[in-house]
Amino acid sequence: MKKYFLLLGLALLLANCTKGDRGQLVGAEGKEWHPQKPFGMTEVPGGSFIMGKSDEDIAGLKNAPPKTVTVSSFYMDETEITNAEYREFTDYVRDSVVRQALAEEAEFAGGGNQAGGQGQGQGGGGNGKTIQDFAFKGSNQNNNQNAGQGQGGQNSNQSAFEQFSKHYDPNKQALNWKEDLIWDKNQWPDESYVMVMDGFYTSGDESVTGKLMLNKDKLVYSYRTVDEAAAAKNDASPSEYIEEHDVQVYPDTAVWVKDFEYSYNDPMLSEYFSHSAYDDYPVVGVSWKQAKAFCEYRTQKHNRYRREQEIENVPKYRLPTEPEWEYAARGGLQGATYPWGGPYSLDDRGCFLANFKPMRGDYAADHALYTVEAESYGPNDYNLYNMAGNVSEWVNSSYKANAYEFYSSMNPTVQNFKNQQKVIRGGSWKDVSYFLEVSTRDYEYADSARSYIGFRTVQNYLATDRNLNQPPQG
Repeated sequence: MKKYFLLLGLALLLANCTKGDRGQLVGAEGKEWHPQKPFGMTEVPGGSFIMGKSDEDIAGLKNAPPKTVTVSSFYMDETEITNAEYREFTDYVRDSVVRQALAEEAEFAGGGNQAGGQGQGQGGGGNGKTIQDFAFKGSNQNNNQNAGQGQGGQNSNQSAFEQFSKHYDPNKQALNWKEDLIWDKNQWPDESYVMVMDGFYTSGDESVTGKLMLNKDKLVYSYRTVDEAAAAKNDASPSEYIEEHDVQVYPDTAVWVKDFEYSYNDPMLSEYFSHSAYDDYPVVGVSWKQAKAFCEYRTQKHNRYRREQEIENVPKYRLPTEPEWEYAARGGLQGATYPWGGPYSLDDRGCFLANFKPMRGDYAADHALYTVEAESYGPNDYNLYNMAGNVSEWVNSSYKANAYEFYSSMNPTVQNFKNQQKVIRGGSWKDVSYFLEVSTRDYEYADSARSYIGFRTVQNYLATDRNLNQPPQG
C-alpha cells in the first residue's frame, strides 16, 4: 500500500512538472499561428501615407483632399483575378447546384427508378448508374450503397461530402462529391437524371450553335454574412444582423457589346471568358456583388482544407478598402502620381508603363487594344501588377464625395450597405492617363458589370508588428 501511494504521488508531481506553470498565470494554450503568404499574394507592410490628390490637381481636391492615414498590414493579390481563377468559382457553383438538384430528385424518387442501371435510360448510356448515386449523404439510398461497397455507411469517406445548400441539415443531407457528374447527354443514366439535367440547359431554340447550352441564370451561389460592426454599434446579437445572399455568379459576357455602341466586339463577347487563350487575362463583366461572392468562396475553400488538416482558419479573403488600395498602389512611394512614381506614363526608353488609352485615343500605342495578361508590364515596389490601367478594380468602400472629411485616420473606410455606389480604382484599358493616377477616385453601382472593371482580393495579416514607419535601428 505504501508503494502504491508513493507511485501515485510521483505521478502527480510529474503531472505538475509537465504543466510547468508553477502555479502562475500563463494564459490558455491555443493553436500556434504561423502566418503563411497565400498563393499568388504579396505582403503589404502596414504604415502611414498621405492619401489624396496633390495641390496641383485643383479639381481633384474636391473629393480627394490630402489626408494622412494609417493602414494595417495585409496580403494582396499580385495580379487582378483572372478568367481561369474566376472560372474555377463558376465551375464549383455549377457542380454544386447540379448535385443539389440531383440529390433532391433522388430523394423524391425514393430509389424506385433503376433504369440507368439496366442500360435503359433515355440516354442509353448503360453505365450502371442511377440518380440514387447522387443522393444526399445521409439518405437511405446513399447509406445502402456505401454499406454495399464496404465504405462503412454514413460515417465513412467524410471528405467526399460537404454542405452546400442552406436549406438542409448538413448532418443529415450533405452533397455527394464522390461521384463524377455525367455531362454527356448520351450517357445520362435514367429518366430522373435526364429530367434534372434538362432543367439546367436552354432550349434548342435559344442556342445560337444548336448545341446544349447551360442556363447561366441557374448558377446561384448562396452564402451568409454577419454585419458585426452594426451589431456592435447597436449592442445587439449578431444573429439579428445575419444576411442571406443569393448571387448569380456567371460574368455578363455581353458587356463587350453593351458598353460600346457601333463597335465590332463580337469576338470578345463569344471568346473572352470561355476560351483558354484568355485564361491569364483579368476577368471582367463581374459586379461588385459577384466579386464579394468570389471572396466568400475563396475563404471557404481555403478553410475547408485547413479544417481537414486540423489547423486554425485563415482570415477572410475580401475586397480591399479604398485606403488599402491606394496605399498598395503607391508601393511605398510618398506623393507619387503613378504606381511607378511619375509624373510620366513612359519609361526612359519611350515605352508605355501601363495599358490605357494614350495619345488622344491611339489604343494600339501601348501594344494592346483591350486588356492584357494580368501579369504584364512591370510591378510596383510591392510586386503588384497593373495597379494602373488594364482594368479598373472594385474596392469594398462605398463612394461618398466628401468621405475624406470624416474618414478616421486609422484604417479608414466608408461601409454603407444602403449606398449602392461603390468605389473603383486604377483606371482601365479604355481610360485616359488621369484615371490611372493612384489618387483618382471613381465609382460604379454595385449591381453593374462592365468590360473594363475587374478586381483583386486582400487578406488581413494577423498579429504583425511589421510597419514601414518604424524608426531605423541603431
